[in-house]
Amino acid sequence: TMQSSGHRFRDVEHHPLLAENDSYDSSSSEADMAERVWFIRDGCGMVCAIMTWLLVVYADFVVTFVMLLPSKDFWYSVINGVLFNCLAVLALSSHLRTMLTDPGAVPKGNATKEYMDNLQLKPGEVIYKCPKCCSIKPERAHHCSICKRCIRKMDHHCPWVNNCVGEKNQRFFVLFTMYIALISAHALVLCGFQFFSCVRGQWTECSDFSPPVTVILMIFLCLEGFLFLTFTAVMFGTQIHSICNDETEIERLKSEKPTWERRLRWEGMKSVFGGQPSLLWINPFAGFRIRRLLLLRAKKGGPEFSV
Repeated sequence: TMQSSGHRFRDVEHHPLLAENDSYDSSSSEADMAERVWFIRDGCGMVCAIMTWLLVVYADFVVTFVMLLPSKDFWYSVINGVLFNCLAVLALSSHLRTMLTDPGAVPKGNATKEYMDNLQLKPGEVIYKCPKCCSIKPERAHHCSICKRCIRKMDHHCPWVNNCVGEKNQRFFVLFTMYIALISAHALVLCGFQFFSCVRGQWTECSDFSPPVTVILMIFLCLEGFLFLTFTAVMFGTQIHSICNDETEIERLKSEKPTWERRLRWEGMKSVFGGQPSLLWINPFAGFRIRRLLLLRAKKGGPEFSV
């Protein structure tokens, strides 16, 4: 049954059975949930994700082998090398967590008569069924045509991480944009120092590569760094603004009037990043479960991919 979006969503969101499990079908066992790996089999998204990794690896190669290792300043090379590689690892780890984390998918095909009867709806209560994935649609959920699922608090679908950005993986996406912006800025600063030292001294002594190759590699890195810094810095600011306003990008673009009680700015940050401010907020490894990986390896026939 359909009604105005405010009433139908409010009735669904506050029903206890619908809030029992945010990520997986409530009828699934613990073992089934541990054996699922979230991965979207989208050709464009997979190509973009691979390109992201290759561009980060390229930047690391140029910074390490073209600029830092040939440098005569030992501590300059060590400090910048450790810093840049740590940021690169954090950025790629955030990318993986964003890509392989269920963004908050609503159980697919749960809008059955039996499930409806179990909800024990009161007279006049209204629920909304998504006709595309046959699921009961909670408040603030939107259907993604690429993931082919309804996603809770869906912000947008990002091909660079081959996944939707939603309720469960927004923190990792914010960290990904932040760390990419930081390594891009760091690479641009290092390129500036390198050009200055090469122009001031001998080009043949500032790199192990020939001057033309060195210039081409560094120019491409500067272009890459500038583009990535601009894109990710804007995206990072947009995400933080959305979190503070408790409003997704889709809701902002559609100018949807909030039918939910908006969180205060600080409460919104704590709900996304988890708990009180700490170093865990910027740690993409927080909440990573080794036991789940062991269960996946032990399962015969390999992991089941949830799409």
